This record gives sequence, C-alpha cells and structure tokens, in this order.
Amino acid sequence: MQLINQHPVLAYSHGAKVKFTFDGNELEGFEGEPIAMALHANGVHVYRVTPEMKRPRGFFCAIGKCSSCFMVVDGVPNVRTCITPLKAGMKIETQHGKGAVPMEVA
Repeated sequence: MQLINQHPVLAYSHGAKVKFTFDGNELEGFEGEPIAMALHANGVHVYRVTPEMKRPRGFFCAIGKCSSCFMVVDGVPNVRTCITPLKAGMKIETQHGKGAVPMEVA
C-alpha cells in the first residue's frame, strides 16, 4: 500500500488494518477509510467501465456526487466507493455495465 504518512498540516490516523478482496485478489486497507482510497493505495485506478462508450472511470469527485467510482460491493451494484467505508472481508468487484440487482424468487 502506498499512502501519505506525514503531512505538514494534516494529521493522519488509521483504523485497524483489514483484508478485503478486489476482483478475487486479496488486498489490505484500513477499516473505516473510503473503499476508493484503499483501492487507490493498492494501485487500482479503474473502478468501472461506462456502459455505452466502454470508457474506464476511476476516482474523480471524492464526495459521492458523480458515478465514476461505482462498483459492486458485497453483491450490491452502483455503490459509491468514494464515500463507503471499508470493512474487513468486503468483496469488491469492478462494475461492468449498469449493474444488476440479483433477484431471488422464493
């Protein structure tokens, strides 16, 4: 992971180091930090591909107002990873297309 450890103005504190998976690969991040930050620190820069134009999208607004960081998190599509806190054991996947909500018939 590559993170800024010291800054002349800002103080950094991290939660516990946790493991999560991204597209089947196990990575590490800090609990409570935005998922997008953990991915970026692990060298992941493409979070989804646009449905129509097939263009890669990554970290953009960082405040939850755009759709660039949409990913599938624990089976739920269209999760804004820039504002969603990381938790241990999360399964994060690149979103392809508009995302589909799995429907179960009882």
